Amino acid sequence: MDAPAIPLPEPEIAPEVHARRWLILAVLCLSLMIVIIGNTSLNVALPTLAAELDASTSQLQWMVDAYALVFAGLLFTAGTLGDRWGRKGALQAGLLVFLLGAAFASTADTAQAVIASRAVMGIAAAFVMPSTLSILTNVFSAEERPKAIAIWAGISGGGAALGPIASGWLLEHFFWGSVFLVNVPFILAALIAGALLVPSSKDPAESPLDVPGALLSIIGLGALVYAIIEAPHYGWLSGQTLLTFGVALVAIVAFGARERTARFPMLDLSLFKDRRFSVASAGITLTFFAMFGTFFLMAQYLQMVLGYTPFESGLFQLPFAFIMMLVAPRVPKLVARWGAARIVPVGLTFTAGGLAAFSSIGVDSSLAHVYASVLPLGLGMAITMTPLTTLIMSSVPLGRAGVGSAMNDTTRELGGALGVAVLGSVVTSQYTSGIGASLVGLPDAARGVVDSGLAGALAVAGQVGGAQGDALALAAKQAFVDGLNLAALVGSAVVFVAAFVSWKLLPRTTPAPFVSPPRDDDPGLAEPSTLVD
Repeated sequence: MDAPAIPLPEPEIAPEVHARRWLILAVLCLSLMIVIIGNTSLNVALPTLAAELDASTSQLQWMVDAYALVFAGLLFTAGTLGDRWGRKGALQAGLLVFLLGAAFASTADTAQAVIASRAVMGIAAAFVMPSTLSILTNVFSAEERPKAIAIWAGISGGGAALGPIASGWLLEHFFWGSVFLVNVPFILAALIAGALLVPSSKDPAESPLDVPGALLSIIGLGALVYAIIEAPHYGWLSGQTLLTFGVALVAIVAFGARERTARFPMLDLSLFKDRRFSVASAGITLTFFAMFGTFFLMAQYLQMVLGYTPFESGLFQLPFAFIMMLVAPRVPKLVARWGAARIVPVGLTFTAGGLAAFSSIGVDSSLAHVYASVLPLGLGMAITMTPLTTLIMSSVPLGRAGVGSAMNDTTRELGGALGVAVLGSVVTSQYTSGIGASLVGLPDAARGVVDSGLAGALAVAGQVGGAQGDALALAAKQAFVDGLNLAALVGSAVVFVAAFVSWKLLPRTTPAPFVSPPRDDDPGLAEPSTLVD
């Protein structure tokens, strides 16, 4: 049963703010692109970083996941602080810290230093990303919000594909640290434009930070993401993995208990009674499960199996970006006509179909074959992201838009971490079992390198040379592709289930925009956010 919804009064948007709302959206989208590109641009650089910094497979994974771990753990706290103290300040501070993290990463000379800088960038992103969406919801009227969110979502997905292109070009023309400097001019532009154009806004209730809730959310989400990341390494049923999942479960349950009794909770748990909020959160999680997992494996497949350069690998994803940015802004019209309950399952079905097609690629597949899987995946995400994000934000009071945005971003990060960990674990397991026969006759040290992953196997094959080296390289590529095929099937099955569940559970009626039941103990939650120029 959905929670009863009471329409909220629209916030009073100052005429001068309303007049420049599309310029404000451009600044917000630029800030969002910085965070997205800063994350996805690293994927095509992983083989280069492995060679330049002598990084292990585990260290490469942590270069990706340190960002996600810190980002996911801090999102609720950062969103709440933005609501309380001002979203513009949170956005500007986050951009500045992101700049410092990127500069530190570009000068790092060890894998550990890159991992540490990525963690700093994750802290910054936790303040930037929720601020962009929460400011957006308070700058646009209810009638224009779906269109603005659609543009925001299209930029989000498009940026995920543009990052590898920029990274690949830089790697071919400059030193490896340049992949972290690609955002510097954009950060400076966003800081200046944001200071001039973006209005200040915050929760008028000025609710104090729920410190116990904040600590429990950081521990719970951080432990959950850490367990997901490390499970493929230690084993999903190992003592360490189960213990970490246990810590996450205890902290999350304690967080829920705290939020039920706190006078000023960080997250109103009654929101989960609204199927718009709960089903949309699950849908975004699985959408990003598919996207991040696929991008993580795709970059390795294109470079190490098909032999493309980093730049060529990035260019391959350009059509994905075009689809996201062209289709997503047009989705609100489809939702207005057919309803989110029909459009979301269609988008998820396209995504699942793309993954199913990806399960048939081989060690010598043509680009046309690979595109046959990637394009439906991009189309499905473009169709799905806008209505799911709108459903989440329409379930949350405008005064707590930062918390709603944090929930939206948390589901993305959890889904992305799950995609990399689960699909990566499937590939690793299949690779390990498939490469076993090729280890016969190799020295013990070489066996360990080959067994560590495809990059190590190709390095050993190059050292061995001759027919034996060629045979080892082919066997390693085939074992990796077999794992890739199985991982794609797993992802496809999961997203198909999500499509069916969303068809059954999403409300068929279109609710009034941006509504939420008022709380007797916190009337400020039912008030529109303050917005000042």
